[in-house]
Amino acid sequence: MKRALIICPGRGSYDRSSLGQLQQRSPAAHAVIEACDNARASLGRPTLTEIDAAERYSARQHVAGEHASLLTFGCGLADLAELSEAYEIVGVTGNSMGWYTALAASGALDLGEAIRLVETMGAYQAGNVIGGQLLYPISDEHWQNDPGRHTAVDKAIDEVRAQGHGAWWSIKLGGFAVLGADAEGIRALMKALPAETRGSRTFPLQLPMHSAFHTPLLQATSDRAHADLGDLAVKAPRVPLIDGRGHVFSPWAADLDELLSYTLGHQVVETYDFDAAVLTALHHTGPDVVIVLGPGNSLGGPLARLLVQDGWAGICTREDLDAQQKSSPLLLSFGVTKQRELLS
Repeated sequence: MKRALIICPGRGSYDRSSLGQLQQRSPAAHAVIEACDNARASLGRPTLTEIDAAERYSARQHVAGEHASLLTFGCGLADLAELSEAYEIVGVTGNSMGWYTALAASGALDLGEAIRLVETMGAYQAGNVIGGQLLYPISDEHWQNDPGRHTAVDKAIDEVRAQGHGAWWSIKLGGFAVLGADAEGIRALMKALPAETRGSRTFPLQLPMHSAFHTPLLQATSDRAHADLGDLAVKAPRVPLIDGRGHVFSPWAADLDELLSYTLGHQVVETYDFDAAVLTALHHTGPDVVIVLGPGNSLGGPLARLLVQDGWAGICTREDLDAQQKSSPLLLSFGVTKQRELLS
C-alpha cells in the first residue's frame, strides 16, 4: 500500500475536456453525485449531472461561481470515492476553494454539511463578482522561483495601490502569482506587469468570472458566511488536514473553533499560500505519492514546480521529475486518463 497525499483543486479547474466526466461512474461515486444533485434540485438549481451532460462547454454554466463551485467539489469527491484501496490517505490539502473539498475529503465535514458550505459560498457569487483575479508566472524555465519576477509583481502591486486601487497577492501557486484587485486595479495590474508569452498563453492572464478571492475585498462575504454558516458541524479530521497557511489540523489535536473560524474568515480575506500548504503537507506526512483529484489537471504544473523547488525525493530539476514519472510516478492526477486508470 502506498502512502498518498491528496490535493484538491480550486474552482475553475473544470474545463472543456472535463465535460461528461460525471457520467457512468461507480456506485460509490454516484452516491456523491446524487447527494450534490439532490441539494441543487431542492434549491431549484441545475444539477451537476445536467451541467456535466451539456453538449457544449459554457462559461455561464461551467465557470460561473454559483455552478462551478459545487461542480468542482462533486468531481473531486467522486474521484476520491473511486480511489483504489492500494493507496492509504495520510494527509489532505487543497488550493483555494479546494479547501472546502479538503474538509470533506479529510472527514472534517460530513458530505451534507460540506455541500451546504460549498453551495452557500458559491451562491454568493451569482451576479456578484467582486473585483477580479489574474495569473502571472514567477518561475524561470528551470521551474525555480525567479526573484526578479517576484519583485516585478510586488512593484506592480505598489504602483496600483499608489493610484488609489486595491491590489493584493491572492494565491501563492507554485511558480505562479494569483493577484486579486478591484475592477480598476485589475486593469491597472494588466498594464503594470511586463507581458510574457509561454506556450499558447500570454501573461498577465485575467481569470474569467472570478472575484478577488482571498483579499480584503471579500470581507462582506466573510461576514455573511459567519452569519449563514456559523453552525457548521465541523469535526476533527480523520487524517492531517493542512490549510492555506501551512497549519496542520491533526486528528488528535484539532481546535474546531479555529478550524471553523479559518474556513469562514482568514481563508476568505487573506492570501492563500498553496506553496506553504503543499510543502508542509509533504514534510508532515511523508507520502509515497501525491494524488490530485479532478476535475482537470490545473494543479499539475504548480505541483511539479513545488516538488522541484523543494528537491522532494531527490527531484531537483525538470529532467529529474520526468525520469521519476516514467519509472515510478510520484505525482498522479485523476485528470490524466492514463493516471486515472492507475488510481482507480
